[in-house]
Amino acid sequence: MRCVTTVRTSVLPPYAAHLRVYEPLAAYPEPERARWQAYAAARGPDAAAPDHSVAPAALAEQRRALAEVLGRTPRALPDRESARAFVRQVDGVTYICPWATRLRSWQALEELRAALPVALLDTVLPPAVRAAAAADRERWQAGHPDARPWILTSRWEVPVRWFLPFGSEDRCFVPGSAEGPGGPVPAALFYLTPMAQARRRVARGYRALREQQPGREPAAPARQARGRDGSLVQGAERIGRWLEEFHPRSLVELDYGGLVHLLGPERLAAEDSVAEIEAGLLALRSGDGEGATRAYESVTARWRQVLALRYAS
Repeated sequence: MRCVTTVRTSVLPPYAAHLRVYEPLAAYPEPERARWQAYAAARGPDAAAPDHSVAPAALAEQRRALAEVLGRTPRALPDRESARAFVRQVDGVTYICPWATRLRSWQALEELRAALPVALLDTVLPPAVRAAAAADRERWQAGHPDARPWILTSRWEVPVRWFLPFGSEDRCFVPGSAEGPGGPVPAALFYLTPMAQARRRVARGYRALREQQPGREPAAPARQARGRDGSLVQGAERIGRWLEEFHPRSLVELDYGGLVHLLGPERLAAEDSVAEIEAGLLALRSGDGEGATRAYESVTARWRQVLALRYAS
């Protein structure tokens, strides 16, 4: 069974994972719907079945973006919003995930400001550039008050809260190979699930993490989740609210993206943090605090090891 279209390229994707929502064409108002319909018809789907990955399309875009950077002066963010999208086709239905590159660039700028020391930030992006970008965003949002990204990105790790919308049955691992009809076949690991199922899982996880017996301490995973990466309870709430912004018949995808190259073949084939988080939540709901703790600590310890590679030379 062919899960990935082959791509001949020496460019590796960034070490980042992506959480995506693909909305059916019916979710888009006219004339936007007609534009995306024409776009999908002209290009064809990036993934023509649920077990196909959009990794080849993402790699091709990475090559194109790098070529553009070499040919022009770098900018803090794009001058205009992208008119491109990832296209999935499932059971004859076309689903669209707009890149919304400009909106995501504004968000990345905010993340950069929070992550870098002021002196380094001023060197990378001078205050005047950041002020102009902030003013530009404020003007744009005045005309697009309901705008939200279809794609969330996390560098060097998959946040634990991102595993909540998925079940182990949603997993699709495509092993890479050195040879294929069109060149090397990149490995891919992703999860794909209907929006209704994703919302139910997040809601159940949120309740399990939040519920406490009166007069008793919360279970260990709930206590630990208040530390690293903010609160897992708050993270589950944010993911749930984000999913509520989209059409109920959408698809939700967790794509490990370039992180597959950090995990390596053996770890990648065995990686199933979704199943471990599922088991942990089941243990939490049944009152097995120790089992829940083991599952949570196993997942967080594994991703701390991956995150530590950020500083490797």
